[in-house]
Amino acid sequence: MPTTGIIRLRALDKAGLLMFPMMAVNDADMKHLFDNRYGTGQSTWDAIMRNTNLIVAGKTVVVAGYGWVSRGIAMRAASLGANVIVTEIDPVKAIEAKMDGFTVMKMDDAAPLGDIFCTATGCVKSINTDHMMTMKNGAILTNSGHFNCEVDMEGLYKLAVSHHERRHNVEGFILPNGREVDVIADGRLVNIAGADGHPAEIMDMSFAVQLYGAMYIMEHRNELPKHLLKIPEEIDKKIASDRLAAWGIEIDTLTDEQSEYLNSWKL
Repeated sequence: MPTTGIIRLRALDKAGLLMFPMMAVNDADMKHLFDNRYGTGQSTWDAIMRNTNLIVAGKTVVVAGYGWVSRGIAMRAASLGANVIVTEIDPVKAIEAKMDGFTVMKMDDAAPLGDIFCTATGCVKSINTDHMMTMKNGAILTNSGHFNCEVDMEGLYKLAVSHHERRHNVEGFILPNGREVDVIADGRLVNIAGADGHPAEIMDMSFAVQLYGAMYIMEHRNELPKHLLKIPEEIDKKIASDRLAAWGIEIDTLTDEQSEYLNSWKL
């Protein structure tokens, strides 16, 4: 269940409408820290590059949002040589983006500057038609967060004077001001609709969280409340340990003295 799915489940839980226990898989560390950040970060740029055949280095990339998915997209864009701008509504995340080395501003201000835009907010109209009208000719719009409403595709179809296929999976929209914006995969999840999605090497950890979460519910079904539940920490740690073992990596363990020290109030 992705971030936006968790939001809906929380709303159902708050309203008392959940009919059975649910596990918040996306909130597990072994899911969002890796799948959302590294998986989406890589597969998003795989999709953008293979569909446009354009270089990323030297371009200005605007990333809408700075959740775990956006962090991965911004990080990979920077590593490809792009100048990265982040837009946010959360002041804490905005500060984090700033301290991670990115420029932070409102989308109104970023829209005229960007060459490539990627939304990952889980919300509607993160890029709206007013933004589009101020964009450069040839600006590329993509979404890697939610449905094709993050980029206002419905509004764009109404606004555009005409539209035509620029390349396979890339639609060009001529705006009333004569400029053109290009949209990959109709604004749908670009890494899936425009490429192969996440590599198996990252999805195995996400699927492991789902498997162990389902097993936990099965084993404890008679004692679990009908609420949205956190993945137990021991599941996260087991999956992480299994992954390290598969890589042949060993890590330290606490001695009895260290464990006692960390768990005592005495110094």
